[in-house]
Amino acid sequence: MLTFVGLGLYDERSITVEGRDALRAADRVFAEFYTSRLVGTSVDALEAHHDVDIEVRDRAGVEQRPEPILDAAEDESVVFLTAGDTMISTTHVDLRLRAMERGIDTRVIHGVSAAQAASGLTGLQNYRFGKAVTLPFPRAHGGDGVPASVVESVAANRERGLHTLVYLDIKIDDGRGTEAGETYMTADVAAGLLAEEWPDRLAVAVARAGSPDPVVVADRLSALADREFGDPLHLLVLPGDLHHVEADALRTLGGAPADLLPE
Repeated sequence: MLTFVGLGLYDERSITVEGRDALRAADRVFAEFYTSRLVGTSVDALEAHHDVDIEVRDRAGVEQRPEPILDAAEDESVVFLTAGDTMISTTHVDLRLRAMERGIDTRVIHGVSAAQAASGLTGLQNYRFGKAVTLPFPRAHGGDGVPASVVESVAANRERGLHTLVYLDIKIDDGRGTEAGETYMTADVAAGLLAEEWPDRLAVAVARAGSPDPVVVADRLSALADREFGDPLHLLVLPGDLHHVEADALRTLGGAPADLLPE
């Protein structure tokens, strides 16, 4: 059996009860933290809290060399961990299909994802989000500013009146530590990049979703670029057309300026 378990958003306690039970009952536990990670904890703390040993795999060890995971799952109960929800953004459908091709039973135990948190914390209705985008560091795509693909996706959502969830780039060398070569794009940096295209557009910065002290700030992209939002992880939302309840939520929950909201 290969069980995919989402750890949720913040620390070792963010996992669901079902996921916790599967984790603690597993014969072997693998994880990846290159797509995202839990900033409120570490791998060592996860191991101690759940009394398990976790084998952290890098991108190549999951996507190109998954055999140790699959070999183990042929004979044992194996859990594969990711931050957030294991099949949203940190999707590992390919690994699941490879397991099924080898006759390995699989199941998915979901965790809370950033997409859910973005809707819940901002008050924007989940079904009114369009295609999500990831904003990379300029050096990551070999250019300056915002990639054309991101601009086009945001514009297409806007034309349809839909909100855009903007995931912010993460570069992590080692999942075990908290300072081992980790780089997180922050909301102010992201807002500054996007402000080159849309300086006066309303946006919402969300910081530390799932933590005891999440931050939600709604303002112009140019204004958000001059703010600091504290520790990671951060994301941005670019609202589309606003229902009056959504507008009220952004005003109350995010302090959105009145001149950016429909009357």
